[in-house]
Amino acid sequence: MPLNPSKIADYLRPGRRIHLVGIGGVSMRPLGLVLHDMGVEVTGSDMSVSAATDDLIAKGIPVSIGHRGENIAGAEALIRTAAVHNDNPEIAAARALGIPIFERAQAWGYIMRAYRRAICIAGTHGKTTTSSMVTHIFMEAQADPTVMIGGYLPLLRAGHRVGGGDTIIMESCEYCNSFLNFYPTVAVILNIEADHLDFFKDLADVQRSFRTFAQLVPPEGCVIANGDDAGTMEALAGIEKLTFGLSEGCDVRAVHYDESGTSFNVLCHGKPYGHFELKVPGHHNMYNALAAIAVAWHCGIRAETAARGLGAFHGAGRRLEYKGTFRGAEVYDDYAHHPGELHALLSAVKTLGYRRVLCAFQPHTYTRTKALFDDFVRELRQVDVAVLAEIYAAREQNTIGISSADLAAEIPGAVFCETLPAVTAYLRETAQPGDLILTVGAGDIYKAGEALLKAK
Repeated sequence: MPLNPSKIADYLRPGRRIHLVGIGGVSMRPLGLVLHDMGVEVTGSDMSVSAATDDLIAKGIPVSIGHRGENIAGAEALIRTAAVHNDNPEIAAARALGIPIFERAQAWGYIMRAYRRAICIAGTHGKTTTSSMVTHIFMEAQADPTVMIGGYLPLLRAGHRVGGGDTIIMESCEYCNSFLNFYPTVAVILNIEADHLDFFKDLADVQRSFRTFAQLVPPEGCVIANGDDAGTMEALAGIEKLTFGLSEGCDVRAVHYDESGTSFNVLCHGKPYGHFELKVPGHHNMYNALAAIAVAWHCGIRAETAARGLGAFHGAGRRLEYKGTFRGAEVYDDYAHHPGELHALLSAVKTLGYRRVLCAFQPHTYTRTKALFDDFVRELRQVDVAVLAEIYAAREQNTIGISSADLAAEIPGAVFCETLPAVTAYLRETAQPGDLILTVGAGDIYKAGEALLKAK
């Protein structure tokens, strides 16, 4: 929440100077660029040099590497992510000087209010892929949308887009109740499971957050929800909604689908809407596509247009992203960091016909690893070879005393590697023609696969 009663609208105007703490992040970087395009004088800081910080600097936004109080000199307000806490030197300096501090989600919420149609896509899993699919559809419909996605979309050559139309498409995260700062006219809820348990107490607490999110939609808007997901239906009981799924009771329903989930017909309220062919496999992607199709149908987009948009979608960055081939083994990277996402990913690749699946997995945060330990073990037992990198700390300190070695001990044949170079070395020694090598996690595990490909 804001640390003062100031209104963010007073600061997001041409000529005002705003400092973004953690500007290299997946949603902070596009926020900085959007504000820069609006005429706001933007500066920022980040912990390390990256392609994102290089891009910001190239586009005229000064970026300081490292967090120091002097970085905020001249700033009239600060914007931070939920992961930046009050002990950050720049936040502490701003508090001492009485400079207003706002959350990233508040800024996006303010920007969103300028659009007639605000499509906010939420859920424990699938947000980036579904946001990308919706973007493909609205681009195909020539709607000229503004877009903010938490990943790289090849169509945009970025994770964001500033459009001139009346539609904004926003990936919307529940962590720290961030999405409760938004103003959705269309709220999409893909699924609800226990996650971010360093913030939420339990599943019921997560469900309450999503229910509040759905209640932000005005009467003339629409809540679109997964009718086959028990957590979602329980959370949204009594709220009017458009449901999607495979069950007969769903309003937007896939029928005549194949095993891979890439070919299916869609009925909307029992009437034929269209036939769809996807380039991304797995039933989880069919559900993501159904959510996007439900948005298209609600917004009056023709089935043929939606089908062309979805047919041109080959995946977002770090979502079963093909990286290359190493000695006859194909290397893919995926962002999955929750047991539900792992299940969807591993179920999808089972249909692809590889001789073996080698999964190099890097758990993300100590609290998530502990809370969902048994679920991670269950999913990782599905693969032929599980390679466990050490836990990626992200925003946390290891006060729990947990390690990926604990997971490896419960998975037959698993290998624990303390460092990413060790992961790369093991994959180099183990890979065989016909293998599928997956680097999986929300941290920097992708570097192990990239190093492997450089070594060939």
